Amino acid sequence: MIIKNVQLYPIDSPMIELGYLVEQEGKIVKIGPMSQLPDKDFGQVYDLPNHCVLPGLVDCHCHVGMFGDAIGFENDDANECSDPCTPHLQALDAVNPFDRCFQEARENGVTTILTGPGSANPIAGQALTMKTMGSRTEDMVLKTPSAMKFAFGENPKRVYHERDETPVTRMAVAAIMRENLSKAKEYAEKTRRAGTDHEELPDFDAKCEALIPVLEGKLPAHFHAHRAVDILAAMRIAGEFNLKYAIIHGTEAHLVSTHLAEANAAVIAGPLINDRSKPELAEASIENPGILAAQGVKLALCTDHPETPIQYLLLTAAMAVRGGMSREDALRAVTLTPAVIAGVGSQVGSLTEGKDADLVIFAGDPFDVTQRPKLVFINGKAVVS
Repeated sequence: MIIKNVQLYPIDSPMIELGYLVEQEGKIVKIGPMSQLPDKDFGQVYDLPNHCVLPGLVDCHCHVGMFGDAIGFENDDANECSDPCTPHLQALDAVNPFDRCFQEARENGVTTILTGPGSANPIAGQALTMKTMGSRTEDMVLKTPSAMKFAFGENPKRVYHERDETPVTRMAVAAIMRENLSKAKEYAEKTRRAGTDHEELPDFDAKCEALIPVLEGKLPAHFHAHRAVDILAAMRIAGEFNLKYAIIHGTEAHLVSTHLAEANAAVIAGPLINDRSKPELAEASIENPGILAAQGVKLALCTDHPETPIQYLLLTAAMAVRGGMSREDALRAVTLTPAVIAGVGSQVGSLTEGKDADLVIFAGDPFDVTQRPKLVFINGKAVVS
């Protein structure tokens, strides 16, 4: 397949005003200006003057397939509220690939998502990264697990206050994290010594086993944190245990942007299209992403679906531009940066030779919120046409 006479947004290189892209066997095999178009038959031809091509959009924090659309508790599989520490839970066992929101994601150009547990528990479980096309989760997955979900602030406090159980303070939330990370560290050390010093293996502990990759830096911690004080607490605990991490939401991240930039911390900002429905969101503004980007913070934008429905990811980017973010930074924040944060930057997120042919084609400006994509491809197959 070849798409030609289009404006190309590679993301990882300068825009090509009039160019072409070649797909073969689900991969991008060639991209360049029309002046360098090879004289060769590439099969199906899409000749699309006045159209633009973007890489498939990536949302690296949402709960698609975890909260049932138009259904209540019966199909809410994102929060296991019976235990404040559940790192052994896997989104793979909960995602419903038949949720209609996957279709709405595809129709609006969102081709890859990181979806997983909610924020009821201080340690909630394992998220995964997947494509939005398919009928069996295992076939849609790009990486599992791709993050361990942690949560600070109001959500765990509210959930366990209602149950009259720990934690009900920020002190207890942090203590639960420290306690279980320390247990996992000790468990890993005992397991290591058992293989060298003839000591007995410790009893199997599923929670510790799940946290060991986090301690080893193989699995990033994704910290739910809105308020600046919670962002700093997340950074503190990450520093104590030398964790690789990202801050999710970061509603007040602009207040500590210099600290985030100095730590080279990633922020997954959003949702931007919602009301100030709780105290933690009192300072919410669409200017936050632009301030962070200007400070050099590694920034992605998210919908936090269903807080903002997944189909409005590009609208979220447009709102960030309205709030002062550059168009280039906003497009990167819904393509390549979230792909890197989700651990799949080598596969998706930019129009790069060798990457998956996940493409979104618009008849005009992609920031024109009155239009939907004209064509969407996932792995080179048209899923919207």
